[in-house]
This record gives sequence, structure tokens and C-alpha cells, in this order.
Amino acid sequence: MYWNEKIECMPVEDLKKLQYQSFKALVSSLYGFNKFYHDRMKGAGVLPDDIRSLEDVQKLPFMYKEDLRNNYPTKMFNVPNTEIVRFHASSGTSGKPTVVGYTKNDLAYWTEALARSLTSIGIGSDDILQVSYGYGLFTGGLGLHYGAEKVGASVVPSSTGNTERQLELMQDLGVTAIACTPSYLIHMNTVAAKMGIDFRRDTCLKKAVLGAEPWTESMRSKVEGSMGIRAYDIYGTSEQAGPMFTECEERNGIHIAGDIMYTEILDPETGELLENGERGEMVVTMLKKEALPIIRFKIKDISSILKDECPCGRTSPRISRITGRADDMLIIRGINVFPSQIEYTLMRMPEIGEQYMIEVTRDGALDHMKIQVEIRPEVFSDKVSDMVSLRTRIESELKKYLDIAAVVELRAPGELPRFEGKAKRVIDKRVM
Repeated sequence: MYWNEKIECMPVEDLKKLQYQSFKALVSSLYGFNKFYHDRMKGAGVLPDDIRSLEDVQKLPFMYKEDLRNNYPTKMFNVPNTEIVRFHASSGTSGKPTVVGYTKNDLAYWTEALARSLTSIGIGSDDILQVSYGYGLFTGGLGLHYGAEKVGASVVPSSTGNTERQLELMQDLGVTAIACTPSYLIHMNTVAAKMGIDFRRDTCLKKAVLGAEPWTESMRSKVEGSMGIRAYDIYGTSEQAGPMFTECEERNGIHIAGDIMYTEILDPETGELLENGERGEMVVTMLKKEALPIIRFKIKDISSILKDECPCGRTSPRISRITGRADDMLIIRGINVFPSQIEYTLMRMPEIGEQYMIEVTRDGALDHMKIQVEIRPEVFSDKVSDMVSLRTRIESELKKYLDIAAVVELRAPGELPRFEGKAKRVIDKRVM
């Protein structure tokens, strides 16, 4: 089932021609009317006439998060405030907030992308979608809200928090799908168990659209096994517009609407363009954004463009699961470690629950990593020898997959913090 079959199944060469036409027009417009991009292109010695093919995108300079902060709040906007119909903003936890503005057309393309995505996972007019992403300045809630309404689904705009009430509404309204962070869904499952609610028996929930934080296939298996649902990955950032792109029913890569976004995968160290199938840093160009144009934005997410065609029939590019961010990588004693690697290893062990925390410290010149993990209730024991044996086995598995030693600390069920928004699983005390 397609939302826009003409675009979604367009021959690849036709899609590339469409991308080039949009990109060429975008570059010409920004060079002539946007001071930031005019100065950036001029400084790089690039003129609009130098763009003669889609591959010439690589001639253009990169855009960075710092550019948005340095031009706070609206200096990079390409339209007057009279054409802005909505603002969103980041939290600013790592510096000055970034502000994103939207014209009516920007919102229309964002909604179109989500309509295609939700249709691709079978969500439509027969569904009731509970949106448990945050509403307000965060882009998640409103993005999914309008996308779901576009495909005819009924929306429960529950946002985050008040979990017991959310579970009651889910039961009373017959909610069939939920959109939230993976960590919040895990939290809901824990609260549901305390309330005596079994998702299989007591709800109509069939699907979950999960994103806003990295999660692994192992986590998907645990969530689905414990709740009896199908979980789908969703991707998007506030700079792009918000959450936009999902897996289809095949669940083998996230479909990127190629007429809306052009994607490159580069070597994080050299900036070299990588072949399809090679994992590197995503660089994105939004082909249709009016208020806040995005060209070659170094988004820092680590992924790859998949080689094979999707059996669903969509010809749009697909990216592999986001395994983390280039700036989230931990360097421990010279070894590169991504939190997603740790999660992958832990979630493969049936004795371990869904909650874990990573703590990195430094003693002199030597780094140490401690990983706290919750043990499943049926496994947790007061018998010291059993817990020592389990801890040793977990440490051995981590050493095998990470190639570095980590100290494991076992925690009883419910001891580690839960998160209603994005999970905060890494505490790096070396930079505090």
C-alpha cells in the first residue's frame, strides 16, 4: 500500500533527475538571496553555474550545527517572518538553542513525508494512534500528530508523562498504535505490569513507532517479545523538520523520501564519499525547505545507504539503522566504543532487563568504564555465587564484542532510573 505511488515507486534515474532539478534551483536561489549561503559558497569558490550534475553537490561547503547557533535565532532564514507559520527549537543543552521555522509549504512536505511513512507500515484510517512524544518546542509530537491525521488515523495527543492515565486511555479508546521513544515504551510496560495490565490481553495495541534515540535490533526483539507488538524505527531531526522517515513493513532499512531529502554518507575522518553499504556519517540536503534551507548539513548520525532494492517496491534510498552519532562515540583507552554496541551486547542476554547505564571515569591518565544493568526479576537472586557468575559472564561478553574491559554492576529490578523522554544512558565524568 502506497500513499504517493508515483513518487515512491519512481524509477531511480528519474528520481535523480528530479533531485538535481530541485537542488540546482535551491542553490541558485540561496546564492542570490541568502547572505549566509552566498558568503559560504563564495568563500569556497563555488558558483551556481558550477552545479551541473547531482554529484556536484560535493563541491559545496558543509553546514554545521554551530552555524545555526551562531545565527540564532533567525539570521539564516530565507523568508520574512510574515511567511513563518510555526517555530520549533532545540533544548539548547549543549549550547545555544537552534530555532527552526516553517512555512505552510514546509509543514505540507513534512506531513507528506510522514503520510508516506505511516502508510508504509500499515497505519491508516482504521487506526487510533497515541502520540506519546513531547508536544511543544520539540518536533516529535506535532509531526506525528499531523502525519497521522493526514492518513485518516484518529490521534490521541497524550504527550509524555502521566503514564498510568495514558495506559487507561489506551485501553478505553482501543489504541492500536503508539509513537514514542523506545525508553518510554519500556517504562510504560513496567508501569503496566505494576497495574496488572497485559498488553496482549488487555489492549488493542499492535504497532509502535519508536525513535528520537538510538536503539538496536536486540532491543526491538525484547520489546516485541514482552508486549506482543511490531516495532518500527523512525528517523528525523529538528534541522531536517522533525521525525519524517520510517521503515516499511519489510523492516529492512528506513526509506528516505528522495524528492524531499538528498543523503550522502561520508567517512567521518576524511570526508570522502562512501559507497552504498559502507557505514559513515550522514550529510543531508533538504531539497524543498523554504524557511530554513539545509544544504550539506553534517548531522553526525552514523548510518549507511543500503545496496539492495526493497521488496516493498519503493525505489527511494534506504538507510540502515542509526547506530549512534559521531560525537557520541566514547574513546576508552584508545578504543572507539558506541553506546549502541553495548546495548546490542546486553540485549542479547536473556537474564538482563531493558535498563542499563554507562559511566566513564578517569583515574590519572587511565579511563574506566562501568556498566550498570538491571537483572530480570525471575533471575535476580540473593545467592552471591549466582550473581558473581552472571556478572563475570556479562563482562566476558562485553570484552569479546567491545575489545575492552568494563566493570559490570548488577542492579535489582526497578533500581535504575526510567525516562519519559529521551533516555540518558551515558554519564561521562571525564568532561565534568
